[in-house]
Amino acid sequence: QVQLVESGGGMVQAGDSLRLSCATSGRTFSNYAMGWFRQAPGKEREFVAAISMGGGSTRYADSVKCRFTTSRDNAKNTVYLQMNSLRPGDTAVYYCTAGLTTRSMPLYWGQGTQVTVYS
Repeated sequence: QVQLVESGGGMVQAGDSLRLSCATSGRTFSNYAMGWFRQAPGKEREFVAAISMGGGSTRYADSVKCRFTTSRDNAKNTVYLQMNSLRPGDTAVYYCTAGLTTRSMPLYWGQGTQVTVYS
């Protein structure tokens, strides 16, 4: 069982930046593609970003391309989501995920961390 714990959320003004971290358990971190999803109140959960096992391949939702960057440090069992130029539409609970590939549905989910962007 993979345990995921997000941190770094908060309340920021539009245009500001945040960096989310996801600490993972165990020695098998490098065996999983990692990703990020988000869900705003009253809306469907949506894909945000994903990164391959070795970190050499990433993909992003169109809504966050050129603003968000995901990376990973396998030695630290940690994945990151750098969020720049935040907009009120980015307000959501952000979830860290682990799966088999960057294009498959996640197998494991974290508890989520709240990101609120005000104008």
